[in-house]
Amino acid sequence: MSGKVIITNARIVTEQEVIDNGHIVLSGGKIESIGAAGAPIDVSDAETIDAKGGWVLPGFVDVHVHGGYGADFMDASRESLDTITKFHSGHGTTSIVATSLTGPKDHLSKVLDVVNEYRGDTMPYAQVVGVHLEGPFINVKYKGAQNPAYIVPPQKDWLEEWVARYPGLILQLSLAPETEGALELISWLRQHGINAAAAHTDATYDQVIAAADAGLNQAVHTFNAMTGLHHRNPGTVGAVMTDDRICAEIIADGHHVHPACIRLLTKAKTDDNLVMITDAMSAAGLEDGIYDLGGLAVNVSDGVATLKEGNSLAGSTLTMMGALRYVTDKVGVTVPQASRYMSGNPARQLGIFERTGSLEAGKQADVLLVSPGLELERVWVLGNELEPFRG
Repeated sequence: MSGKVIITNARIVTEQEVIDNGHIVLSGGKIESIGAAGAPIDVSDAETIDAKGGWVLPGFVDVHVHGGYGADFMDASRESLDTITKFHSGHGTTSIVATSLTGPKDHLSKVLDVVNEYRGDTMPYAQVVGVHLEGPFINVKYKGAQNPAYIVPPQKDWLEEWVARYPGLILQLSLAPETEGALELISWLRQHGINAAAAHTDATYDQVIAAADAGLNQAVHTFNAMTGLHHRNPGTVGAVMTDDRICAEIIADGHHVHPACIRLLTKAKTDDNLVMITDAMSAAGLEDGIYDLGGLAVNVSDGVATLKEGNSLAGSTLTMMGALRYVTDKVGVTVPQASRYMSGNPARQLGIFERTGSLEAGKQADVLLVSPGLELERVWVLGNELEPFRG
């Protein structure tokens, strides 16, 4: 555990306000206190950092991320988990949800087993807080970059087995709500505290509303791989935008969704039910080239990942810091708003807000120091300082 740290002369973003020229004290892995300008500070036995007017933000919480820097959670190895969490912590992510791809049951079981074991040990980088199963219960019509060989109807017995074996590990299951057996599974998921998200779906507006009645409470990468909005046929997108029971994910990289549509979503959803994600794949942080995603060849060119066959978008090479810069520059979102979308809201959605996701005395010292020009300068996870990614 690192020693006591005091950051001064900072713009500190809390859930309630921005404290200009404030200070924050990190000690023992926790946030000890936050103060306004002029408040007395005991600097003895502490490292004092002058933020020089920069931002202090809560660490980012990424609920939908497949990999990075050459590794994928589907690799199901400790080495890959270390690589992914180190890379993304270097871009400001302090809590991460290991996201799978559509695959055979035995492979998904292995992913769960490895992540469960990883969480049982000391995690040196971004903290893996659980697993997000994206598929395999999706609609082949909107498969996107998911491997169609492994798409199957909802199998509640799989979830019953996994939850019994790994209690509390699965935090989200993303599925097509129009498929046979989906409503029953959605209801079961919510009864067991697991987020149920619409994903890769051909659902109509009415089918999504029926799923929300059953407990559906999230939508995966809104606008992508789902029925779109039409003024006489509002589709999945129309239901997500107008039903406050559904928290909307969005990939803010400028490739998946036009900035005008991101802006529209920020106006349609309340402050608490919009979450920004990376959906990053293994190529994040690496050069252009050919990569593998769930057994499918992906071409990355100018940072845009598409299937080699079919040209569908295949995840992203986005980081959370990249998303922060994009939405503040191109969408008109303020830094405090973005912080809520990238930290507070996902932490609330995952049920971990009591310990992380905002700057508050007593919470984990998951903290970012960001320059006025939105460059990541320093990162703390549980009070331990990690290196920002350079390059």
